[in-house]
Amino acid sequence: MSQHPGANELENTNVSLSDMLFVGFNSRVFAVRRETGQTIWSWKSPKGVDNFVALLIDGEDLIASIDGYTYRLDPYTGDELWLNSFEGHGYGTPSLVTVNASSDMGAAAARESRRRRSQNQNSS
Repeated sequence: MSQHPGANELENTNVSLSDMLFVGFNSRVFAVRRETGQTIWSWKSPKGVDNFVALLIDGEDLIASIDGYTYRLDPYTGDELWLNSFEGHGYGTPSLVTVNASSDMGAAAARESRRRRSQNQNSS
């Protein structure tokens, strides 16, 4: 599911994580160059309906979580390395924490989730 418009470019240059910005919305993750805004790669979650994407970068790990479906992505290529669906535990707005980093976007994500659900109910 990942698309790699700039994958060859990354192989030919020394792009570090500090040169990249990760953006998540609409169940997608984008890696862009900080200096230019050029998209390096994009990835779309095959699961989840809420569209809010919690992102966490911790060392060489990029974690993305959408509605409880949590993925580890390769930050340089966007390749999906693993998925944990936390089956049987429902879905909702994720919060991600490691000893080194935190997504701490819970309140903003909860507001966005309520807004989207309200819009969906009003349009039905």
